[in-house]
Amino acid sequence: MKAALYQGKRNIEIVELPTPTAGDNDIVIKNIYSSICGTDVAVYTHGPYQGHRITIGGEFGHETVSRVVEVGKNIRDIYVGDRVYPYPRLAKGDPRRAGTIGGFSEYILVSNAKINEELYAVPEKISDKAASLIEPFTVGCRAARRSEPKPGENAIIFGAGTIGIAAAITLRYFGCNKIMICDYSDFRLKKAKELGFEICNNGKEDLKIKAKEYFGEAVSALGMTCDADIYIDAAGADEIIATYQTMGSVGSRMVVVAVKAGMRPVDVLAMTFGQHAIIGSGGYMPEDVRDVMDIMESGRWDIESIITHEFSQDRLGEAIEMASDTEQSLNVVIKYEK
Repeated sequence: MKAALYQGKRNIEIVELPTPTAGDNDIVIKNIYSSICGTDVAVYTHGPYQGHRITIGGEFGHETVSRVVEVGKNIRDIYVGDRVYPYPRLAKGDPRRAGTIGGFSEYILVSNAKINEELYAVPEKISDKAASLIEPFTVGCRAARRSEPKPGENAIIFGAGTIGIAAAITLRYFGCNKIMICDYSDFRLKKAKELGFEICNNGKEDLKIKAKEYFGEAVSALGMTCDADIYIDAAGADEIIATYQTMGSVGSRMVVVAVKAGMRPVDVLAMTFGQHAIIGSGGYMPEDVRDVMDIMESGRWDIESIITHEFSQDRLGEAIEMASDTEQSLNVVIKYEK
């Protein structure tokens, strides 16, 4: 099989490796589409240790939809031809491999495979392309869930990438009312607007003024602010937590899902007087997979519209370069030969 090996900063090697074979308790799946994650872009652009444990000389990629091509003799309820989503936290038997299951290779061996654990069946109503976004959507779904949303609440999301948009869609699915997505990319904000969300280019517009106009007003520890209950950081810029602390209403909460190494300051006094909560969100759980499947099956949102570019496997480096260009792309996928 053709496999993509990460060899360091801006260095990917496409090589021939033995196609895996299934043991008695294993399955082999062939990738159909794989999506490029922001952490794939980060390690490609900056080198290792940018979030996921992607190692020099190893396979990588983890956002994928696949088809079963071989089944071990002890496997039950999984059949050749089934379309599946390999669950990255368990697909390789090691949660530390969640970012390196081999989504950018042609085939993946899933050991000790069990349905609804190591992999999930993909419903027929979900297209192949949309299904390649199940993994990042589960990350966005988890962030939305961690905010403990209540019907009728309002939300501001920083970052109009796949995870930010997924969080916005999930909050709407959970019953939130007004949702605004902020970003510096007009290209990505246009996509968010087409999906039904209010937008703000907070590099050009005054977010605090626009948010008050859109949400109405509420009380904060510093005076009147916008009436937003939930803030989600899906961008990772240094100033976002500080922005939240200066504009969050009393009792509001922020969820940080963006992967960014290093320390960021928190004003504990402001958090105390504002009765704010700053909540971390990483990865996903089975309940998030189930909710994302329901969201995609519902047809309420044009999920495929998030995908702006498609490349072949041998153009993976070029694809990651495109994924890093936020003024030309939103989500970029790799399509594998049938």
